[in-house]
Amino acid sequence: MKKMKALVMKNVSEIELEEIEIPNYKDNEVLIRVKACGICGSDLPRALDGGVHSFPIVLGHEFSGEVDKIGNNVKNIKVGDRVTAAPLLPCGKCVYCKVGKPSMCQSYGFLGSRENGAMAEYIAIKEENVIKLPEEVDFLSGAMIEPITVAIHGIERVKIVAGESVFIFGAGTIGLLVLQCLKAIGAGKIYVVDVVDDKLQLAKKLGADEVINSLKVDILKYLNENGKPSAVFETSGSSIAQKQCLDVVDKLGKIVYIGTSTRDVNIPPKSFESILRGEINITGSWMSYSAPFPGYEWDTAVRFIKEGKINPKELITNTYKLEAGINAFKIMRDKTQLTVKVMFEI
Repeated sequence: MKKMKALVMKNVSEIELEEIEIPNYKDNEVLIRVKACGICGSDLPRALDGGVHSFPIVLGHEFSGEVDKIGNNVKNIKVGDRVTAAPLLPCGKCVYCKVGKPSMCQSYGFLGSRENGAMAEYIAIKEENVIKLPEEVDFLSGAMIEPITVAIHGIERVKIVAGESVFIFGAGTIGLLVLQCLKAIGAGKIYVVDVVDDKLQLAKKLGADEVINSLKVDILKYLNENGKPSAVFETSGSSIAQKQCLDVVDKLGKIVYIGTSTRDVNIPPKSFESILRGEINITGSWMSYSAPFPGYEWDTAVRFIKEGKINPKELITNTYKLEAGINAFKIMRDKTQLTVKVMFEI
């Protein structure tokens, strides 16, 4: 069997560059030569804290590449196509898959989490997961499509009216992509909140109307003077921000929780009562899929990049070769470094 280079996670905080077998591809699958693969925030607990389903495992689910080989039953993809791919592998049989909600699948696989991912030279995946890239979308941008779809899916969980004022908690990858997607669909005044000034300046560059460092500004006092937003997106996963969403949103407003919780969220009675008194609409957003699979989110993300409505490369702060190994993950937790999206070029 031919070999390929891959970052193999052997144990907690133990990732080694190894030569492993190139994956086999089935009749309904394509073999992709990976060109770029991003490190998602969800990869950090996997790599550094052991939050994986099993060892050994190859991480990575945000990727792009070139089709190297195709299975006998593949019809719409050809060798040489430039592509990205949806990493979710829904069962297609459970009640949620049958009603067109693959994100809710009861028995799914996932590249880079439950199955070997794309921090390697090659990856095999079903044709139905593959999305072609137009010439205007290079490989680095193509590897950003998956997080863009997460932002699009989150926005589509509620109705955003043209000109509507919006608060975004968090100026990380997803927060900055939510910002750009909101601009693309015609949202009004957009506020971005974070605790890192450099990230807030990037948000300003990408189109935020106002940026707020919550360590320096009393948000509630600020809003009392400037008016409350009618929509709030929480992308940071901060328990403080998750609670603050209830305090900052206007009556009859809506809140979308996208960031993953890592600590208990304590909600005082007054904050909770604002849900009742303000008749606040609250929802969560999980992954980025719809029917027909993988969903409109994926074609829309490609179109936004092609039309220049989103510039994902502005978010890429660090690029490495696979040889960087665990250090590429550690830098994302280094508070002395400004990192937004860290990417492997393969």
